Amino acid sequence: MHLPATLPPAVFVTGTDTEIGKTASSTALLHALRRRGLRAVGMKPVASGSQDLGQGLRNEDALALQAASWPVPAYADLNPYALRQPLAPELAAAEDGVTVALAPIMAAFQRLQAQADIVVVEGVGGWLAPVSATLDQIDLVRALQLPVVLVVGLRLGCVNHARLTAEALQARGVDCLGWIGNHIDPAMQRQDENVATLVQRLPMPCWGRLPHLPGADGETLSRYLQDG
Repeated sequence: MHLPATLPPAVFVTGTDTEIGKTASSTALLHALRRRGLRAVGMKPVASGSQDLGQGLRNEDALALQAASWPVPAYADLNPYALRQPLAPELAAAEDGVTVALAPIMAAFQRLQAQADIVVVEGVGGWLAPVSATLDQIDLVRALQLPVVLVVGLRLGCVNHARLTAEALQARGVDCLGWIGNHIDPAMQRQDENVATLVQRLPMPCWGRLPHLPGADGETLSRYLQDG
């Protein structure tokens, strides 16, 4: 289980569900890449559940990505669409009277790429969660020409969720580079056996397992993504 020696200039981080550790995995990945001497910058194109902290709407996950990035990108580029309500993006955008469109996301992504060696783009919810009424996450992946990294929330049912997500990625012709396991349920039984099953059944390599460490920062978690 390790990161590949080389990676493309940008990757898209998706998950088997919502609240399974995409941000923790993305910040860990950013720190692991920075440890290699790379300029690694995060992006959260669309983020629900944002608050006005005096400088406009800010999202907690997007701020974590910004803190894990070097060089530190402008927030507006890292998170072009910050939505107020902690709802599915399609619903949150409707509440704010906002139309999520590809063009501003693509422009922000290009600005981030200009200052980084690699951009880690975090998606929303699980892989098939819509970005808006007219956009799915596959539309972002195709427009930005991104391979995918899958975060698997390690809990009861994870084998089914991971295999279904992997099949959905394959069915759409998406290049999935690897997967990261995140232990979200410390009481999960037979953890090692479940991970072994995932290693055997998923058609992409495992990049590492993040332990259940509530409150741990990306730098700490990055130690569990071993360099290849």
